[in-house]
Amino acid sequence: MSALHPAAIVDLPARPILQHWGLGVLVAVLLLGLGSAWLGQNPAVQNLDQTLTAPSGAHWLGTDHLGRDLLARMGEAVRVSFWLALGSALLAVALGTFLGLWAAWQRGWTDRLLCLWADGVAAIPGLLWVLLVAALAPGHKWALYSGLVLTAWVEFFRLVRSRASLTLAGDAVQAGRLLGFGTPYLLRWYVLPPLRADLLRLWSYAVANAVLAVAALGFVGVGLRPPTAELGLMMTEALPYYDEAPWLLAGPVLLLVLVVAALQSATGAPQEDPA
Repeated sequence: MSALHPAAIVDLPARPILQHWGLGVLVAVLLLGLGSAWLGQNPAVQNLDQTLTAPSGAHWLGTDHLGRDLLARMGEAVRVSFWLALGSALLAVALGTFLGLWAAWQRGWTDRLLCLWADGVAAIPGLLWVLLVAALAPGHKWALYSGLVLTAWVEFFRLVRSRASLTLAGDAVQAGRLLGFGTPYLLRWYVLPPLRADLLRLWSYAVANAVLAVAALGFVGVGLRPPTAELGLMMTEALPYYDEAPWLLAGPVLLLVLVVAALQSATGAPQEDPA
């Protein structure tokens, strides 16, 4: 009987625990986003008679400098951030997977040109791409979508291209070609199934990166504009009142940390081949 590696003994029980924790946090955050809307609190309604109030029964997380309910605004921020992140990540995985399969199938100049395009995009930091595109139309969601997709598709392209190239050169695909199976059949039954788990993991990381990018742009004033509730924008608005009302800054910061950590833990780390 072969001995287990010490790292494997620690990692086997820890991985499901992290996944369950991540999924639980995501469910709780989504319930916050949906529940805050059901409570009837309007995140844009101002009440200047109740500015910077501490958490209480009337306002569970307190109010901001304009008397707006912080729980309602955090719920709206969750909905806005998740829609932007999920939508951009789905478009990125679709674009990257299509181009990766195309490059692996066609090879030759098609593969070289697509690789050069991907390398050119990856040469510039992703957040800078998002910042440049979002600066063309500040406050518009389509600009954020475009910038996030432009930076995220490269990782999917590289993963799909490298894995699909090996699969397409394998004996199973060659035998399928000799039997007369068409391209859609080969891609569906031979190429895509081994990629699903890795694409799901990479997609969760892309969603986490998109949430961080949206918050960073809102923090520097290039993302969404007031009165839209967004985590980075809420942090910027709360900074001048940090000493007087620290809960204003603590809420969005903690929520952002939990969301990103949960997204990276929910699908688990990639499996490594045994030594």
